[in-house]
Amino acid sequence: MALRWALGCAARSYSQGAVKNWLTEDFFDTLRTVAGSSNVSTATAVREQHGHDESMHRCHPPDIVVWPQNVEQVSMLATACYDRGAPIIPFGTGTGLEGGVNAVQGGVCFDLTQMNQISELNTEDFTVTVEPGVTRKALNSFLRDTGLWFPVDPGADASLCGMAATGASGTNAVRYGTMCQNVLNLQVVLPDGRVLHTAGQGRRPRKSAAGYHLTGLFVGSEGTLGLITQATLRLHGIPEATVAAVCAFPTMQAAVDSTIQVLQAGIPVARIEFLDDVMMGACNRYSGLTYAELPTLFLEFHGSEHSVKEQVQAAGEIVQENGGADFVWARESEARNQLWTARHNAWYAALALRPGQKGYSTDVCVPISHLPAVLLETKEDLLASKLTGPIVGHVGDGNFHCLLIFDPEDADEHRGVMEFAERLGRRALARNGTCTGEHGVGLGKRHFLQEELGEVALSTMHQIKAALDPKNLMNPGKVL
Repeated sequence: MALRWALGCAARSYSQGAVKNWLTEDFFDTLRTVAGSSNVSTATAVREQHGHDESMHRCHPPDIVVWPQNVEQVSMLATACYDRGAPIIPFGTGTGLEGGVNAVQGGVCFDLTQMNQISELNTEDFTVTVEPGVTRKALNSFLRDTGLWFPVDPGADASLCGMAATGASGTNAVRYGTMCQNVLNLQVVLPDGRVLHTAGQGRRPRKSAAGYHLTGLFVGSEGTLGLITQATLRLHGIPEATVAAVCAFPTMQAAVDSTIQVLQAGIPVARIEFLDDVMMGACNRYSGLTYAELPTLFLEFHGSEHSVKEQVQAAGEIVQENGGADFVWARESEARNQLWTARHNAWYAALALRPGQKGYSTDVCVPISHLPAVLLETKEDLLASKLTGPIVGHVGDGNFHCLLIFDPEDADEHRGVMEFAERLGRRALARNGTCTGEHGVGLGKRHFLQEELGEVALSTMHQIKAALDPKNLMNPGKVL
């Protein structure tokens, strides 16, 4: 049946007009020989499951889904695709927000979730090496008794190699950095099947001045340059003391001013998150909370008992000066987890504001000095546009999100959402920021790149893409 379906597809065309001549019985046999028959599927439900992420972009299913078991299989499968001109789409957990896994030209989806081994842990060097099926929560569960953890936390339980591919960030970035600062080495299968170790095979130094920074080239490449099959990550010590707090403010300006002043005072806050009044109301209803429905900061402090006490006192003084209410504390692990679970469920809380509708989460990032003005302008724009769009942000590094909930069948509302997102992106660029702080470019933000990066930078990116992927098979239609 799969073969009949494949041969029927061979007569169909890409959106760009190229016939899928690679969809042949011989090609299927090659994939099955490499991965095993049970690890190759053309079932409609499977293909559709792999044809979208959590974004608003419509499903574009691949033609075939394969589940390689090791890097050798990935290499052989990639070689087979390269030889026949079949597009290659890497797939992790599917939690992206910009259509990064959508197979817009069909092709072969490489689902890497069965490669789920933690290959090497070096506690004395604070490093770990993982395969692409290992998720953030699985790693931290594995590390529980070591005194170490991996702090990059985008909210979703994403795969760590997928997080590297998208340059993920999250609530802890203000203190611990993004994936860019926490990936030491990558094993990458290039489009033609060659295996690259970006910092040298088995190497894990904290820094290096040896040649081009190939690791940084692949972090954030969104699957357009190769398949990440292993990542060596930097770990951090679990802090002796952790205290979380929630504080409401009379205005958005007061909340953001407090954020800036906390950072300017040199307080090493671990997390500082902003939720507007609409988002707080949604979180209260979705998570059964009773916080004030006002502009609110969620904060967390890490360190020794003494240092955390000093951080809390200093931050509290700043909050009071800006009219903030008293902190609501969460000291015990269970209470902290409840607080941050509510924050991480913000996306689902926003969707619950209009059950049955679609959501579009768009993000921008600006220099923190411009954050108050951009946030206020964005809030005014949302109100004037009559859109349902709670705001939530990692304001400690100038990054925030608008969670736009709309009826996709309402053409006027859909157009309003797209026009708002366009204005938001350009508003960030006008303030020396970026069209995306952490979601990536994917399908939806490619048109911003020349304006943001300039013609020479964009041309250089095209040259890199052409050098590594001359047939344009790696996740085509994304980023560039």
